[in-house]
Amino acid sequence: MTRGKIHTVSALLTACLVGLLAACAVPPGLRPAPGSPGRAQLEQLLAAVRVVPERPHTGGYERDCGSGQGCVFGPAWSDDHDGPGGHDGCDTRNNVLARQLVEIAYRPGTGGCVVQSGILADPYTGNRMVFSKENAQQLPVDHIYPLAAAWDMGAATWAPAQRIRFANDIEYNLQATDRATNTDKSDSTPAEWLPPSRPGHCYYAGRYLTVAVRYQLPVTGADHAVLRDITARCD
Repeated sequence: MTRGKIHTVSALLTACLVGLLAACAVPPGLRPAPGSPGRAQLEQLLAAVRVVPERPHTGGYERDCGSGQGCVFGPAWSDDHDGPGGHDGCDTRNNVLARQLVEIAYRPGTGGCVVQSGILADPYTGNRMVFSKENAQQLPVDHIYPLAAAWDMGAATWAPAQRIRFANDIEYNLQATDRATNTDKSDSTPAEWLPPSRPGHCYYAGRYLTVAVRYQLPVTGADHAVLRDITARCD
């Protein structure tokens, strides 16, 4: 084999090896969930968000809307708000399902409003979930920046209309997931809970920080440290 051919073969082998190493560096199961922001975007959000030492515990939070109850964020999944999806004739939960599921079928006679079935690629768990109206309780909708945490961090001083808009923010603050994950998260913040699927961490960090910045809500120092560590691992 001539020297030129040896050089060409060597270059090809090197390129193949580099490609293999790159593929091995980020296995398909560890690639960020679809919709995840990159490191640069997360760094901008981290720089913009306000940081407080710890979460205060403001009294007066009462989510339920029964007789004599506080209903501080308005009725659950209300269509009566001025944000995206508001006053469109569909409740917020169905709006979320319509945005986040694929292969959707709607209940006949509801004007394309009530989601009857569909498939969710859950960024929290990494699982593919089949939804049907019969098992609707198995697919709740999570507030990424929890309502109770928002109340403690400043929402207690907001006008009622702003709190209702926040609770029904289908663009930024709501994510469908499975029942066990939603229950486990509850009103936890990033220092207390992260998605069980590591590829969902960048997605969750981006959504959490985006909501915080948009609504001028702070994060705790512990939350900021966790989100910063996640950012360092995002592409």
